Amino acid sequence: MALIAGKPMIQHVYELAMSCPEFSDVYVVTDDQRICDCVYGFTGKAIITGERHRSGTDRIYEAASKIGLKKDDIVVNIQGDQPLFHPSHISKLVKPFEDDGSILMTTLKWKVTDENPIHSPRDVMVVTDRQDFAIYFSRSKIPFFRDSGSGEDYYKHLGLYGFRMEFLGQFTRLPEGVLEFTEKLEQLRALEHGFKIKVLETRFDSMEVDTAGDIEMVEKKLQEKNTQE
Repeated sequence: MALIAGKPMIQHVYELAMSCPEFSDVYVVTDDQRICDCVYGFTGKAIITGERHRSGTDRIYEAASKIGLKKDDIVVNIQGDQPLFHPSHISKLVKPFEDDGSILMTTLKWKVTDENPIHSPRDVMVVTDRQDFAIYFSRSKIPFFRDSGSGEDYYKHLGLYGFRMEFLGQFTRLPEGVLEFTEKLEQLRALEHGFKIKVLETRFDSMEVDTAGDIEMVEKKLQEKNTQE
């Protein structure tokens, strides 16, 4: 609900999502009536859920069930603290479901650059196999390069997800595993139980807003974007 360039942060996220042609509908899912009222204030749609969900994905499933989605429908989870996600992120998340009926879950990675180094455990790293399926996610920098030198590529995980509705329900019924509990990363629940996550690479980072300083950075980037347009 923090104001960014005069608008609540969630409004920026909602309006960006509404601009994506892949979506048939967009909802803000929350257990907080204040956020719900904020969304109603800018004529958005919101769904109130229970307060005891283990993760955002569990919360999303309750909301998706309430609106009556079918098992083959695709659900995309956008974090409410990412007001600068790029619309192409949604295209990348959705396309694998159209191309391959076996895909159950998708997410994104972005190659870390020298200009944008990783500083904090809040930035999650991901490593993938040769078919771009996730091997592991961690709050540590992975992989560990034993012999330091050139070619040390790292990929940041961006917290946007795509799910088949049927798998979303299955995911919520899985018990929490040791890895999810240890790293506090819900996507590890799927990996620990043997399910594959397709990881698509994007050229665009998606900054998360966690501090007042982050708000200032987002406002600066929005100003630069408006100037370019």
